Amino acid sequence: METKIVYLSDLKFNLSIWKQELKFHETEMERFEKKLEEIASRNLGVKAMAPLEGYQNRIIREKEVIGELRQRIRRKRRIIEATELNGEIDERLRHQHSGLRDDMKTYIKLHYELKEELMDYLVKWL
Repeated sequence: METKIVYLSDLKFNLSIWKQELKFHETEMERFEKKLEEIASRNLGVKAMAPLEGYQNRIIREKEVIGELRQRIRRKRRIIEATELNGEIDERLRHQHSGLRDDMKTYIKLHYELKEELMDYLVKWL
């Protein structure tokens, strides 16, 4: 029973950290959006605008992914809370968590790749 409580506590900790990280990334993307709008208002021509629109679309998609991951985190938390109440841990819980963990790893990797590209673009056009 004690092992189960520790395991569930660890899962909750992971979910909490991921939720905070997603909030941070969302705020970061909002800041990048504002900078892109600033560049767009300068009418710098096609060389600046073509990639800018692509970045805006990627930011929109990233925010959608953040929303999807948050939903999955909320669902996972409800499952964990239900597990605490009825006392059942099965292999599905572990499998679901590892799937979410893998998706978070992929998301974080893609986020930082986009962030690097955005930083390079901003340095060039600001």
